[in-house]
Amino acid sequence: MSASLLYRITSILLLLFAIGHTLAFRQVDPGWGADALVESMKATRFQVQGFSRSYWLFFTGFGLFVSVLLMFAAVLSWQLGGMRREVLRAIPMIRWAFVLCFVAITYLSWQYFFIVPLAFAGVISICLLTAAWLAARA
Repeated sequence: MSASLLYRITSILLLLFAIGHTLAFRQVDPGWGADALVESMKATRFQVQGFSRSYWLFFTGFGLFVSVLLMFAAVLSWQLGGMRREVLRAIPMIRWAFVLCFVAITYLSWQYFFIVPLAFAGVISICLLTAAWLAARA
């Protein structure tokens, strides 16, 4: 398997991760017993630097930040997959920073989330690690 193919596979996984995250992060299962909390987050408004906001809006905004950054990561991975081996070898800082970013996301998913984001982050980390290593060897 080549680094290029792994970066392209990673790009598709990141796109799926971004879509799933965007569609699901605001879903609240009634079985969690969090309805009152969520309603409170939506209803409690306050002024912040001249804007009226709520905790639900903060939660939504930060969740959408994550979706946008996952989309950027998908584009970056696709671009890396299209680069010649010599170019990939010439940018080790980008390759390895990308790996470290997703290893950290895998750890955070394990600590704070559940199996779906953990699985996506873990597989993405493995793909990025392997691609970075293959690019260095090529």
